[in-house]
Amino acid sequence: MTSTEKTERPSELFIDLHVKYIQSLDTKKDDLEYWLTEHLRLSGVYWGLTALDLMNNVDALNKEEVVKYVVSCQHDNGGFGGHIGHDPHLLYTHYAVLILQIEDSLDAVNVEKIVEYVASRQDRQTGAFTGDEWGEIDTRFSYSAISCLSLLKRLDAIDVKKATEFIMLCKNFDGGFGSTPGAESHAAQIFCCVGALAIVNSLHLVDADLLGWWLCERQLKNGGLNGRPEKLEDVCYSWWVLSALSILGRVHWINKEKLIDFILTAQDLETGGIADRPGDMVDVFHTLFGLTGLSLLGYPGLKLVDPVYCLPKYVVQRVGLAERYHAKYGGGFT
Repeated sequence: MTSTEKTERPSELFIDLHVKYIQSLDTKKDDLEYWLTEHLRLSGVYWGLTALDLMNNVDALNKEEVVKYVVSCQHDNGGFGGHIGHDPHLLYTHYAVLILQIEDSLDAVNVEKIVEYVASRQDRQTGAFTGDEWGEIDTRFSYSAISCLSLLKRLDAIDVKKATEFIMLCKNFDGGFGSTPGAESHAAQIFCCVGALAIVNSLHLVDADLLGWWLCERQLKNGGLNGRPEKLEDVCYSWWVLSALSILGRVHWINKEKLIDFILTAQDLETGGIADRPGDMVDVFHTLFGLTGLSLLGYPGLKLVDPVYCLPKYVVQRVGLAERYHAKYGGGFT
């Protein structure tokens, strides 16, 4: 029995526990799980570091060690792998840039090579992006490329018009977006597409009311959000759904109190961390996205998260991108 089963409805966020949980993740090298998730190591650094920053504890991880590790994942072509020696991929390149922006350490890497790598992943005929040399296309990659280059102030390196046209080919009758043209609408893909469109000042292409309605219908009776109709609730959709609603100015279309209660109930009060749903095992991925959901809902004690970049808002402001979105729709809860 986990602590969330013993204490069914925790009424507060246990920040100190979550900080200790994240700090402990790099000490479990005797666990098989540590090695089975080696390909997610760079991702995990981003999830953990961002979570710590939102909890006002960014220094809980040693900055010098974090930056040194990120640098060690960069390849000669400019891309980053998910761990040292792993093949470069657009997603991990995006994570590397996000981490370096949090640490204010872009000068530690060859930025121009990153720009060249990201730009090389675009198909100039369709505007789509491939994740790596093997050619998979996905709107996640479109978002990663646009977000990454925006944070580097180098959107000029790609064909933004073509990239936008491809994203719009992935729009569905329900107002949502899929991974490729004709694919089912999914909350995580919707975040990627709406976030990318926000960055390139194309939110006017989104039917905010139709999409907002689809997104708010993701809330279930227990307060949690799912990613598609008829699926279970999951804490991570507290980010994927709320971020898009926040960009569209419609966070108030869901029940704030019930969602906060659901996220808090998914905490482990013994080890720290947040699970996908109450009673399950915690992980750093759901810990971050539980915290970002709470931040978007105005939960006290957390820094504000930017709904487009999934970075603490002060980082985006430091980069100078704070006014590049929501000019029309505004934000959510304040």
